[in-house]
Amino acid sequence: MLKKNILTVLLLGIAVIWLSACGSSGGKTIGDGAIQITFDENLRSRIAVGFDGKTVALGAPQVSEVIEIDGRSIVDFPLSQSSQSTFQDAVGTGTEIRLSGEAGGLRKTVQVRLYQRFPGMAVYRVSYRNLGEAPLKVTGWANNQYRIEGQAGAGEPAFWAYQGASYTTRPDWVMPLKEGFQQRNFMGMNYTDYGSGTPVVDIWRRDVGVAVGHLELVPRILSLPVSVSDGKASLGVSWEGERTLAPGQEFQTYDTFVAVHQGDHFATLSTYREMMVARGIKLADYPESTYEPIWCAWGYERDFTTRQVVNTLPKVSGMGYKWAVLDDGYHNAEGDWYLLKDKFPRGDKSMKQFTDDIRARGLRPKLWWAPMAVDPGTDLIKNHPDYLLINKDGNYQKIEWWDAYYLCPAYAPVQGYTRDLVKKFMTTWGYDGLKIDGQHLNGAPPCYNEAHNHAYPEESFEKTPELFKVIYQTALSIVPDAVVEICPCGATYGFHQVPYMNQPVASDPTSSFQVRLKGKTLKALMGPTAPYYGDHVELSDHHNDFASSVGIGGVIGTKFTWPVGAKADSKLDLTPEREKVWQHWLDIYTEKMLPKGQYRGDLYDIGFDRPEGHAIAKNGGMYYAFYGDGFEGQVELRGLQPGQYTVRDYVNDRDYGTVEGPTAALAASFDGSLLLEVLPRP
Repeated sequence: MLKKNILTVLLLGIAVIWLSACGSSGGKTIGDGAIQITFDENLRSRIAVGFDGKTVALGAPQVSEVIEIDGRSIVDFPLSQSSQSTFQDAVGTGTEIRLSGEAGGLRKTVQVRLYQRFPGMAVYRVSYRNLGEAPLKVTGWANNQYRIEGQAGAGEPAFWAYQGASYTTRPDWVMPLKEGFQQRNFMGMNYTDYGSGTPVVDIWRRDVGVAVGHLELVPRILSLPVSVSDGKASLGVSWEGERTLAPGQEFQTYDTFVAVHQGDHFATLSTYREMMVARGIKLADYPESTYEPIWCAWGYERDFTTRQVVNTLPKVSGMGYKWAVLDDGYHNAEGDWYLLKDKFPRGDKSMKQFTDDIRARGLRPKLWWAPMAVDPGTDLIKNHPDYLLINKDGNYQKIEWWDAYYLCPAYAPVQGYTRDLVKKFMTTWGYDGLKIDGQHLNGAPPCYNEAHNHAYPEESFEKTPELFKVIYQTALSIVPDAVVEICPCGATYGFHQVPYMNQPVASDPTSSFQVRLKGKTLKALMGPTAPYYGDHVELSDHHNDFASSVGIGGVIGTKFTWPVGAKADSKLDLTPEREKVWQHWLDIYTEKMLPKGQYRGDLYDIGFDRPEGHAIAKNGGMYYAFYGDGFEGQVELRGLQPGQYTVRDYVNDRDYGTVEGPTAALAASFDGSLLLEVLPRP
């Protein structure tokens, strides 16, 4: 009902257009150098964006914040009070506007804060007080709803968008938007085992972009719908549910924001990360171990033998890889995690011997694991049926991919059981790192298990990050430089889990473009030196596209099998021909170590720039990566300091001569990728 009512409100004769100039036509205004927000006499609002000496405005005031009472949207609240002041809080100093209006027996108050540290981002806190003598049933609300006019250029889409929700189809997180596009971006469960994500959506044109999201310190169940109709794109933040508002009681929506920017979503997500850190989120540190190249035994899949793995280690070590990962297939079932006797006949002792063998080759062992899951019929369920998450209908929630059930992440005994498992993996078995895997990791459904004494069912969803905090802190207490990788199997990352991992991964990419767009996204969310792992190179285009990881500052990895024929019918054998290619890229990676450089995601727009460009600043120089099929023309080398630079294709050892900063045009021809090292001329 709320979605339909909101759409009706947006279409009630509101002609929303982008203008080349904006002037105030009355109302109450707050702004900084990048964003200006004007509220009219009914608390509708209009946003103006200022960049490069120009002002671009969202035209007529829009119903940007709305509440639904018993299925009926209350749209206009005639302004009755307003104030503007400076403030200082835990985040910083800035300017605040507060406006109130009354309608339908409610007083609506909108507080907007602009922080000096975060130009272009406005933080909203909206509340509604019941002024009547009877209770009211709140059935929904929406904040920061905006509609953007398209500006299509010749042969290019009008809009690109980043959307942070998780879906079974595992779509690109960044995509062009076409007429008729709709995506709810529900942050709760979108399938039995897909849900949550990063609560931000961003729509941008070639000249300017607008993003919205929530700033709560825990995950919240709400939606961030995106749609395109009549050449205009819409976005916003909305919540549906039921809540009784007693007479005199006040209801406060979640803290939300609107941000404006130029370029792609990197600017928004970087600002979002910095704001969340300022509000209390602490991100992980990245030890040296997180940047080391990785070999994974998944090339042998679940039917591996320990002999196959151990026999591959000399080649892995000899080439220069530093980590060896034991993947799925060592255990009897999710939940029990008993070692299979045919692979580890002496149980824990055999596993410890296995990790000792890995270390004997100069490698470090990492273990695959799917926490928060338990298979039917396991001892864990028999002995601890209270651990299970129960749906509203009384059934267990399934994790369909694993044919398993959810363990409730908010239940203290489940957290204790998980802590004990980490201790076993890293102390008894001897692992130095964890590859945490599963599309179900981002969030858990609401839990109705009475044994858990939840304050409300959504507690299981909101406290999911607590389980990962237990894992992360326990692992690092045993191995201080442990690598904790979270791989949500193609789903977007739940941002509130990000503080409890130190290695993000491309997570089953379906293309090299996904490797690159996920890398850009995660370096925005986790910082420009985040050790983003491009996943097994065999998942990239043509199964050998190291360039898509190396060029964007990604950690490289592989799952090759060796020697040839070690696994019957393997398509992953490291033949002598492939070994030359693999070794070449590993040498480049080790020499350049670009993940430790500053990824400059602000310099190129992954949507509109062609060829697709990426840049990394390191050791006084710049490293550029361009991607495209059959490209011939000029590439721009952006972000240089004034002066002369030498240019070299460091993959093919080709000299491109000298260029002049701060921006240089370089004639180039390539098919697939071009990686350039640009250093100050001696």
